[in-house]
Amino acid sequence: MSCDITKGRALPCKDGIGGIKNVYFANYGGISVTEEADDSILATAFNLDVFYKYDINNGASSLTQNIQSNKENGTTAFEQVLELTLPRLSKEDNLQVKLLAFGRPHIVVEDYNSNFWLVGKENGCDVTGGSIVTGAAMGDLAGYTLTFTAMERKPANYIDGDFISEASIS
Repeated sequence: MSCDITKGRALPCKDGIGGIKNVYFANYGGISVTEEADDSILATAFNLDVFYKYDINNGASSLTQNIQSNKENGTTAFEQVLELTLPRLSKEDNLQVKLLAFGRPHIVVEDYNSNFWLVGKENGCDVTGGSIVTGAAMGDLAGYTLTFTAMERKPANYIDGDFISEASIS
């Protein structure tokens, strides 16, 4: 593998925005996709029947990828951290949050720039923190905060094409 860069980068326009619109969960081992030469994955490579869609759309969720590189050991890994806020508490959501915490799902993140990212492609994602809160004041969050962490050999794969799907939200 060559470590030489192959391209420059111009200053982009100022038309991008932050935030997560939706996330799509698939049970660990429930996906099988092949990367393209540029590390992207074609949207058509996914079996969308195995994904469960969660509407986020609240401005309180984010995806951060931390590069962990060690010169002495000659290693580099990418820590993918997804922080989600899910408003409202329910019996049904309690069960799903428990199953997410017990499992290690693969997650597709859709941002507000119509980008899709596959988080936890090889190793899945672990719930490494979070809370179930009722709030104290009337304007406080009554809902779930979840932190998913994946440790991968590469950054989250960009999904090339339209991933918007018939993923189940029931």
